[in-house]
Amino acid sequence: MSFIDWTILIVCLAGIIIYGVYKSHTTKNIDGYFLSNRNMPWYLLLLGIMGTQASAITFLTGPGQAYTDGMRFVQYYFGLPLAMLVIAFVFVPVFRKLNVVTAYEFLEHRFNSQTRTLTSVLFLVSRGLSTGISVYAPSIVLSTLLGWNIYVTNIIMGGFLIIYTLTGGAKAVAHTQKIQMLLVFITLGLTLYFIIQALPDKSFANAINTGSMAGKMNVITTGFTEKGFDWKDRYNIFSGIIGGFFLALSYFGTDHSQVGRYITGKNEKETRTGLLLNGLIKVPMQFFILLLGVLVFAFYVNTKAPVYSNTRLQEKAMQTKFAASLKNIETAYNDAVNTADYKEAANASKLYINTMADALPGEDVKQTNFIFLQYVMANLPKGLIGLIVAILFLSAWGSIAAALNSLAACSVVDIHKKYFNKNSTGEEDYKISKWYTLGWGLFCIVMSMFATNLGNSLIEVVNIIGSIFYGVILGVFLVAFFVKHVKGKAVFIATIISQLLVIVIYKLDVISFLWLNVIGALLVVLLSVILQPLLQKKAP
Repeated sequence: MSFIDWTILIVCLAGIIIYGVYKSHTTKNIDGYFLSNRNMPWYLLLLGIMGTQASAITFLTGPGQAYTDGMRFVQYYFGLPLAMLVIAFVFVPVFRKLNVVTAYEFLEHRFNSQTRTLTSVLFLVSRGLSTGISVYAPSIVLSTLLGWNIYVTNIIMGGFLIIYTLTGGAKAVAHTQKIQMLLVFITLGLTLYFIIQALPDKSFANAINTGSMAGKMNVITTGFTEKGFDWKDRYNIFSGIIGGFFLALSYFGTDHSQVGRYITGKNEKETRTGLLLNGLIKVPMQFFILLLGVLVFAFYVNTKAPVYSNTRLQEKAMQTKFAASLKNIETAYNDAVNTADYKEAANASKLYINTMADALPGEDVKQTNFIFLQYVMANLPKGLIGLIVAILFLSAWGSIAAALNSLAACSVVDIHKKYFNKNSTGEEDYKISKWYTLGWGLFCIVMSMFATNLGNSLIEVVNIIGSIFYGVILGVFLVAFFVKHVKGKAVFIATIISQLLVIVIYKLDVISFLWLNVIGALLVVLLSVILQPLLQKKAP
């Protein structure tokens, strides 16, 4: 990066940290540290909800997802607006009436302490794993910029995130996410403009047409093939609306990284406004992010794309005995592109990746996570590069800080205060909350070390992990809200059985991961209804 890019990057990051510390003053207790004393207006709730969901993974790998697989990933969000309606008018009134600190406190009111603890633990496992992968995303950027080992950058980035989260708490996170999202909208608009300006004819319509002819504008897909409906097809209109609805309902309604954002609202009206506006804005925003990937694809149709996007791994592979083979394949790729033989170019690109895998066994050589970053570094003007890198870091900091905050909240409220120190004072709770934040930060750094070998785009991996657990967690809440005759023991056993079954179904790879949310939720409800009469004691 140039001097001006580094200057913009440093000024943005330092400014956000200073602003967050300035805005972080709250009462030194759980209500202040985790809930900002419950006085947030709707616009901060909206930006906080969006900022928590829109991590660096969204902006870094979203365009790469569309570049390789087209726009069909946007269908994943089609169930979200309906989920926002249910949460706003069913979940929010209950959470506010009970004045809960975490979503899982409600389950003890409704069932028993065992069900509350079990559900909270499921959340801690799923969110802890997902946050570890989220730490890896900004580490990719830092590794690319400085040429450092990805494991070193995981430690550095994780350390910055821990410090950032410890200094502020929920209030600092909410206010910095406000600035973060404003910068995101400005930067995305500038990026769109400069990508279009870089096209040979500067025509947005022609770029879309190019993407369409290559099958990249596949916004709506049915999932049906000649053999019928393909249940393993990850993104189609049915899995998006149905599976996406269940996933969004669980994520926004029961995942405390989101619940912890909107229960900080001043009142029920402010909370509902923030949630409903998120339902309206999120789908167009994600469409726009994916569209950047299609435009990058159209750019490379007219301007030779690099044979491989992960320059760090490419340089590493060139130090192995496969260097000559890689150079020969790259020459063949360049010849194919120069003669407009795109089929042969695609074959050469696949061969290059396979050879990279042979040269670097154990490394994740897929390049989906690097395509957009490589384009940004090579083609966008000075200044904008620094701004894009800044929003990648800020998005990571905002979403991961919110996640660490929620992990610490559940650890303190649902586990520590319940089983280890029931009579602690507000000051003691405040201090132990920071220790739990530190502990979860270290855990996420360790988890990020394993993200290098996951083999999928990061945006898919995070959603797969969530889908394994979210459906089951949602099922517990659905029983709590709508199946009044089921008691705690039945739902507790049903939750354990359902979670084991979902893991087995996922390992068998018989269905797309979005459907796991539906299966998990319905299993808990069905098994609870079946078990309740069997476990109910006969009246004397």
